[in-house]
Amino acid sequence: MRAGAAALDAAVARMAADAGLGGLEFLRGIPGTIGGALRMNAGCYGREIKDVFVGAVAVDTGGRRIELKAGDVSFSYRSCSAPEGLIFTEAVLQGVPESAEAVRARMNELVAQREATQPVRAKTGGSTFKNPSAPGGKKAWQLIEEAGCRGLIRGGAQVSKKHCNFLINTGDARASDLEGLGEEVRLRVASRSGIDLEWEIKRVGVS
Repeated sequence: MRAGAAALDAAVARMAADAGLGGLEFLRGIPGTIGGALRMNAGCYGREIKDVFVGAVAVDTGGRRIELKAGDVSFSYRSCSAPEGLIFTEAVLQGVPESAEAVRARMNELVAQREATQPVRAKTGGSTFKNPSAPGGKKAWQLIEEAGCRGLIRGGAQVSKKHCNFLINTGDARASDLEGLGEEVRLRVASRSGIDLEWEIKRVGVS
């Protein structure tokens, strides 16, 4: 499947299902666009962009069009090796032929699982912090909960009570509320466990 970088991940998953293309349904559970998914090797429920990546088109800071193949880019947990200056404009992703009904059924199961465990109806940027890299270690949400941060509020921002690795806008949160709350969570986790949580959300600009 060829998709523009501005295409919503969920829309790509639905179109793949309609075309009888399996293996891309995990994209239905990722908020954001294909360009962002490429940049951070987005994934959920055991699948990541690296598992389906065939190639991409990008533009560099000089405006030159660059074609990338699978061997040109390496992916790791929530990151890719493409230079920061490259702006993705298109991706080619590999699926497998399957019946549309089977693909939709799996996609619906993923959606139901996500809605049962994550605040998908709230205003949120998705998972906030990366899981620590230590093998067998605790996930970010576990560390946040153990630090007593579930439901923590700062201005219009709140640590979700449903899944505490999500920061939500309760209605009138400013960027400073969300960033300040995130930094408070990081401090509390570091104080309790000695682990420095790394932001998964990419922050842009100067506060």
